[in-house]
Amino acid sequence: MEELENILQSMSSISLEEMSAVKLMNRVDSKFPMNRETLLRMSSRWGEHFYVQEHEGQRIAHYRSLYFDTPDAITYTMHHNRRLRRQKIRQRIYVDSNLAFLEIKNKKNTGRTKKKRIPIPVEQWGEIYSTPESTDFIREKVWVTDQPLTPRLENAFQRITLVNKAKTERITIDFGIRFHNWLSGCDADVSDLVIVEVKQDGTLPSKFKDFLRDARVKKKGLSKYCLGMLLTDEHLKYNRFKNKIRYVNKLTDKNYKIKSLE
Repeated sequence: MEELENILQSMSSISLEEMSAVKLMNRVDSKFPMNRETLLRMSSRWGEHFYVQEHEGQRIAHYRSLYFDTPDAITYTMHHNRRLRRQKIRQRIYVDSNLAFLEIKNKKNTGRTKKKRIPIPVEQWGEIYSTPESTDFIREKVWVTDQPLTPRLENAFQRITLVNKAKTERITIDFGIRFHNWLSGCDADVSDLVIVEVKQDGTLPSKFKDFLRDARVKKKGLSKYCLGMLLTDEHLKYNRFKNKIRYVNKLTDKNYKIKSLE
């Protein structure tokens, strides 16, 4: 990805502090899966229209997330069953800055996503009931279940974050994605897959979506959590996600298999 890094270095940057104006905590998200080759072709068009986020000299950030679920995987199942209103609960570490958060993502039946989060000590990784603050946050914000939540799926990935120069939308570009399932012990590597997410408050025009359309990249919902669970846990419903695995295989020219079908 050296060519991509060179393109990013040539772009104007935006700091984490400046990003505070475009948090978009109440937003509409559109996902666009693609492969690395398509990403590289598109990247030459970014410079005139977008800032790239930079932190401590780094323009590609490293992330780790750990998703929590019930023993019967209620948050996964709600997504599989196409429930429009659903939740996901996770911890996330911003590896380069060593900051960690406990986050709850609420998907509304309007299509909007609203995220709530609180900072946590990095040492709290894998445990969400170890402090009164985290316990109260879970009890207050989690509506999807009363069952105890346990760590289920961890992922690690790299992210590029772009902001349009009007600061009305944010684009995240995730690649190098790897999974580890804390329950099954299984791992999966989908590092050739790229997941682009365009995040907007409302339906304002999007130059990045124009670039995606020119590259013939289709909008398609693809949850990293659900993808990782499919590839690492053999005890899940999967029928409505089979087409997503086929689509990922077509994009990446790989042969990823649903764990239950291996």
